[in-house]
Amino acid sequence: MLKQIIAVGALALTWGGAAIAQDTDTLRVGMSGGYFPFTFVKLDELQGFEVDVMNAVGAEAGLDVTFETMAFSGLIGALDAGRIDTIANQITITPEREAKFIFTAPYVIDGAQVVTKAGNEDITGVEDLRGKTVAVNLGSNFEQLLNELPYADEITIKTYDSNIAQDTALGRVDAFVMDRVSSAQLIKESPLPLQLAGQPFSEIRNALPFRDTEADRALRDRVDAALTTLRDNGTLAEISDKWFGTDITTAE
Repeated sequence: MLKQIIAVGALALTWGGAAIAQDTDTLRVGMSGGYFPFTFVKLDELQGFEVDVMNAVGAEAGLDVTFETMAFSGLIGALDAGRIDTIANQITITPEREAKFIFTAPYVIDGAQVVTKAGNEDITGVEDLRGKTVAVNLGSNFEQLLNELPYADEITIKTYDSNIAQDTALGRVDAFVMDRVSSAQLIKESPLPLQLAGQPFSEIRNALPFRDTEADRALRDRVDAALTTLRDNGTLAEISDKWFGTDITTAE
């Protein structure tokens, strides 16, 4: 089992209901460890694009980065409770999240992608999801994106903590929706018979969320400055190229 080591200085105290970080030089990062190739465990080692990015941020900002893995659906609650300082798991900026948290500038520009079982000719894009059962990861913004479609009442959405790709390949659901980058990599690396269905139907911008407190704003600004430097000096592009063969950190 993967063991996550959390620095003692990063533990939080609760004072008047608010979580206060004890060590301002530690950045506690939450992630699922189950979202290939962004964050995943292989040979008992946590790795992926997000891990490399956060380690680079830590080195640039002079922060001791520690990781905590948990179910994706529990990450927002852990952040809200102050058990972690931020989430690095392709968290998309949405109005609802912006009302509750503060964000760094986006460091991934992507799109929502429909994926089906290989050979499926009935679904060639998002417009063909009428009357279909579609899987999304529990707690992700893809359920919201589907619900914003003009024909959302004709789509049955199933939420999963895992196995959305397997259930699609087995025909238990008609399709799943994930970000295009992860979908393409999953199809490339997995033996599951899957295919992309059409083009992305919505641009999504992913960033790091923080609680809106004075201490967390200062930490966010420190991390944001590091991300800016890493973007300007080409480090983010290099990390992206390592994992995806292209630069997903910019819209250009």
